[in-house]
Amino acid sequence: MPRVIHTGQALVDATATVPALPARGQNVMGERWSQSAGGAVNILAAAARSGAACVHAGAIGTGPNGDLVRAALAAEGVVWSADPVEELDTALCVVLVEPTGERTFVTLQGAERRLTVEALSSARPRPGDLVCVTGYTLAVDSTRDPLLTWLPSLPTGAPVVLDPGAAFAGLPAQIRDEMLSATSVWTSNLEEARALVGDLDMAAAASAMSGLLPDGAISIVRDGPAGCAVQADGVVTSVPGYPRRPVDTNGAGDAHTGVLLAERAAGTGWAEACRRANIAGAITVTRLGPATCPTRAEIDAFDAALLQHSTHD
Repeated sequence: MPRVIHTGQALVDATATVPALPARGQNVMGERWSQSAGGAVNILAAAARSGAACVHAGAIGTGPNGDLVRAALAAEGVVWSADPVEELDTALCVVLVEPTGERTFVTLQGAERRLTVEALSSARPRPGDLVCVTGYTLAVDSTRDPLLTWLPSLPTGAPVVLDPGAAFAGLPAQIRDEMLSATSVWTSNLEEARALVGDLDMAAAASAMSGLLPDGAISIVRDGPAGCAVQADGVVTSVPGYPRRPVDTNGAGDAHTGVLLAERAAGTGWAEACRRANIAGAITVTRLGPATCPTRAEIDAFDAALLQHSTHD
């Protein structure tokens, strides 16, 4: 069975729930706080909970944060392939969550930015493996350069999945073009796609994104509770979402990506993989915390309840 290999940064999320963001130079009293592994861990955990074999090929530090990341990966059955970065710990991402579920981030840098070609190669990708890349890797020289050096060495038949994040649109055009030319699957939210293709709706954005990718590439654009659109084989399919009252949107996009990749690794078609990923996102926003993606059984139960409800209607 193909594996899901993530090349991005595994961090520790230091999350606080706040009534509102403070004005500049001011203070606000938070209501809840927690620390948990995040970043690449969110996608890997989501994929593993839907049955995928997963590998983290990024750098992990030696210290309390690195230990927390390794423990979180181990708890999900995810392996890490690279040697630990000696004498430097993994960094924090400070997350402020407002009552609407909206998130604000401050990302620090540590051992996860000490990436090497050797670390990436330690995952030993093989044909069929899905290799996940985040735009945040491309935002810093110390991770971008080894990644772009390594990608051409991937075996034929190992698709590169780009999760661009907000960072991607602000990259130099040469870097964006180089990454897009190596991309087999684009999966983003609508705002991230619009930054490249303009103010289009979900389906039109998915279609326009395909024009920036190699022939035969897949483009997926999410729009929260509206669901997502996927362009595959020249056809755009809109896959409805499952609106829920959000408690915390942190990790919802990661849950979508992780479940999508797990389904594809299992051979699920694109539209059905997107539908199950939409369910995962809908469940995730009702839970506090970053790595709160449901298991395959929970997605199945949600799906069964939908079917029962539609039958009664």
